[in-house]
Amino acid sequence: MDRVKSSMQQVPNAIPKVIRRTGGANSLELERENFERGQAVSINKAINTQEVAVKEKHARTCILGTHHEKGAHTFWAAVNRLPLSSNAVLCWKFCHVFHKLLRDGHPNVIKDSMRNKADLTDMSRMWGHLSEGYGKLCSIYLKLLITKMEFHIKNPRFPGNLQMSNRQLDEAGENDVNNFFQLTVEMFDYLECELNLFLGVFSSLDMSRSVSVTAAGQCRLAPLIQVILDCSHLYDYTVKLLFKLHSCLPADTLQGHRDRFQEQFKKLKSLFYRSSNLQYFKRLIQIPQLPENPPNFLRASALSEHISPVVVIPAESSSPESEHMVETDDLVDTEIPSLPAAVETKFDDLFGTSAAIDPFNFNSQNGMRKDDKDRLIEQLTREIQALKDELESFRLESGRLCQVLRGRVSELEAELAEQSHLRLQAVGESEFLKAELDDLRRVREDTEKEQRSLTEIERKAQANEQRYTKLKEKYTELVQSHADLLRKNAEVTRQMTVARAAQDEVEAVRKEMQEKVKAAHDAADRQEREQYEQLQQLQRELVSSQAELDSLKATVASSQQSSEVLSTQLVTLESEKAELVQSLSKVEAELVAQGEDLKRVQSSLATERESGVKTAESLQNQLNEKESREQALESQLVAARWSSLQGAVEEAERIIQDSLAQIDDPAHISCTSSADYLASRCQASLDCVDRLQSSTEAFITDSTGVPELIRAVTQCCHLVGDTIIQGSATSHMVPVEQADALSESVKACGAEALALLGQMKHQDSMVAADNSKLKAVLEAILATAEKLRPKGLELQQGELGDLVEQEMAATSAAVESAAARIEEMLSKSRAVDTGIKMEVNERILASCTELMQAIKELVLSSKDLQKDIVESGRGAASMKEFYAKNSRWTEGLISASKAVGWGATVMVDAADLVVQGKGKFEELMVCSHEIAASTAQLVAASKVKADKDSANLQRLQQASRGVTQATAAVVASTKSGKSQIEETDTMDFSSMTLTQIKRQEMDAQVLVLELETRLQKERERLGELRKKHYELAGVAEGWGEEEEGTG
Repeated sequence: MDRVKSSMQQVPNAIPKVIRRTGGANSLELERENFERGQAVSINKAINTQEVAVKEKHARTCILGTHHEKGAHTFWAAVNRLPLSSNAVLCWKFCHVFHKLLRDGHPNVIKDSMRNKADLTDMSRMWGHLSEGYGKLCSIYLKLLITKMEFHIKNPRFPGNLQMSNRQLDEAGENDVNNFFQLTVEMFDYLECELNLFLGVFSSLDMSRSVSVTAAGQCRLAPLIQVILDCSHLYDYTVKLLFKLHSCLPADTLQGHRDRFQEQFKKLKSLFYRSSNLQYFKRLIQIPQLPENPPNFLRASALSEHISPVVVIPAESSSPESEHMVETDDLVDTEIPSLPAAVETKFDDLFGTSAAIDPFNFNSQNGMRKDDKDRLIEQLTREIQALKDELESFRLESGRLCQVLRGRVSELEAELAEQSHLRLQAVGESEFLKAELDDLRRVREDTEKEQRSLTEIERKAQANEQRYTKLKEKYTELVQSHADLLRKNAEVTRQMTVARAAQDEVEAVRKEMQEKVKAAHDAADRQEREQYEQLQQLQRELVSSQAELDSLKATVASSQQSSEVLSTQLVTLESEKAELVQSLSKVEAELVAQGEDLKRVQSSLATERESGVKTAESLQNQLNEKESREQALESQLVAARWSSLQGAVEEAERIIQDSLAQIDDPAHISCTSSADYLASRCQASLDCVDRLQSSTEAFITDSTGVPELIRAVTQCCHLVGDTIIQGSATSHMVPVEQADALSESVKACGAEALALLGQMKHQDSMVAADNSKLKAVLEAILATAEKLRPKGLELQQGELGDLVEQEMAATSAAVESAAARIEEMLSKSRAVDTGIKMEVNERILASCTELMQAIKELVLSSKDLQKDIVESGRGAASMKEFYAKNSRWTEGLISASKAVGWGATVMVDAADLVVQGKGKFEELMVCSHEIAASTAQLVAASKVKADKDSANLQRLQQASRGVTQATAAVVASTKSGKSQIEETDTMDFSSMTLTQIKRQEMDAQVLVLELETRLQKERERLGELRKKHYELAGVAEGWGEEEEGTG
């Protein structure tokens, strides 16, 4: 019985397959229709206007559908029928489902979706006009999805869910540091869009309440699960790429990357922490926590400390809806492979086989009991009825689809008619552009001619520069020779100091020797007196001894009785006498020795006296030689100073003579200069003449002031020579009478300068040198230059520089104000107008907004280029001095900036009148052309002094092309809107008679003639206005005086 039941359960599946078999080739079409119908139902259930989160089972069905058909054609076919632009909740849920498809759908989903990128961009821009609610969130979400598609198209190695291994990440950069650098920048942009959506959702919720448990709150929070999954991978890959870049590039190069990562790290850490505290996310996803501090990329070992954040999604509990979905999927999966077997299997074969293999089948003829067959027949009847109902529903659905397709065909026909009309307009516009192209070609030819003349001027400027370089080298040689003379002077002074020190030392030695000789004399005299006293004492003792001897002889003679005694006494006295004689001889020998010592001391003293006198005489001779050599060096130094001064004066004379020769050179006729620059040179020359006078007086007082006088002479001759050349160049641009007077003044200036330098060449005439005549001539040239200054340039240096900044700031403010007014007009038009008028107004105002953005970019690029020009051209001068020096260029820049700001304001006024229905479309087109001309003038004024290879110049040219394209868009949208408005006002002549039609035809001809006459007059008037405008512009910028001077 169990086998019978199993066979009966298999029959309902086999019988419909046999029935389908009769359809033949239509089985695949039916399967396709079932698939599309199922996808449409799931998409409509997932993307609806209810403010609840998207159900997972419907999103899963859409994802499986993309894998089934290996693309997203069915998805986009269903989505394109949804009113995404009219309902923000519907658009929000579409973004959520589309994000899931990009992450988990078939890889071809990204390629198929790129065809709708333009529609998504327009939708994002449209929702971006709303400042709150789902509109702002939809705009941010659409930008994120567009960025995601662009990233994966540009980097096809990255899958939609961003899951990659480290090896695959290395292969994505192709082992090229430039690719890794660019990939890191793109990941920063990608992560920035993800964080913007994160912040937008949190800022739109009231976090003081439990919004995560409400249906509306879950509707907004649900897409953040996909954002968290993307952010975790992007953060991990960014950290690894930054470590790789720091191992290949210097740290300073990656400073911008580190700053941007620090900012995104703080935001992502804060958002992950806030999300993990929401009750809604706790049961759906496990959010990782980032480390307390960001990684230190400057330390390579910190990579080992990095832990990749892992997002965990818990397994979902089985619900009745999911179980039903699984069963349906199982039925679909088992039906597809069993279809061919069912087509080839017979009904009788099926039952015969079942009966043959059943061991419990006791009815050998039919294999079943009677009641089982009845039940089977009833079941088959019910299925046949169900199939009929399904067939009827298919017919109704096909009828509905036919109606939809017919409507679509009608829409396409209408679009085709509109495209043909636009094609005709484009043909007319192309003819207009061809005419403009011819004008531009002529302008380019004129520009090439001017470029050739500019090249010639640059060549002459290079020749002048070379001449200036030679003069500078000569001046450097003079300075070097002066420095050598100063070093020689210092050496002579040092030698004189050494000689004076030697003379003082000799004088000290001479005094010391005199003192020693005097001391030796005193000692010799004192020793001689002592020896003389000793000699006298010995003589006195000898006299006394002789007296005693006489007394003893008398005693011997008188006392003969005591002879023995006397003889003994005599012997004694003789012995004493011998001793005395012996001592006397010793004393005499000592006296002789002392006499010899005295002679030796006297001879040595005389020798020392002679040597001291000779040494003193030699030192005195050396001192005299030093003094004479010092006087010779002093005279040589004075002569060298005077020769260097004469050399500087002679060189100054040659510079002045060369300047006078240049003004008579025929090649100098093409050189021109401005009165402002001539005035600045004259003033500098006057100041230098005063300094020359003070240096001359100081030199007359003290001849050591030669260096200051040489510097003053050199600078003065350079400035006066420059004044002569600039005065002659200025005379080429002024009327004849003033040019002759200025030329005479310049030549007189050169003559007076030569006369002054001639007086300074001689010492006698230098005292009487008078610079008053030279100052008078320079003051006359300065007065003439002040008279020749253009009327529009009476501003001071600071005022002219400030005026440039003020005009550029005023232009930027005017453009910002114009853009704000256009936005305000657009919002008012949407609130008031409807139908064709609203469409026309939106198109015109949108093109005007794009034009304002292009002008804003042009003004910013012009500011950056001006900064480059000023920084590269001003040298040591200030920015205001640079503007004053180049006043003609500055005036052109101010005029162009004023024209741009004025054109933007006038265009906004014209657009306002057109939107209100009070203005003319032609005024708006004329304003657009005027803005294009003004921006071209601004570009030309900025381009004159710019470097050809400047990056800011390239940006300015790109912005100029953007303004031209935006202007063409304004003209095209205006013409299109005008034609649409005119088409609505159709002319109806059905109720008019022949006479009335003839009458109106004559009136129309009269009106045509009047309009043609008026057109001719207006063209003549326009020509006169342009001539007058050119004259006024010439007066403002000094063109008129230049024309008179050349005439």
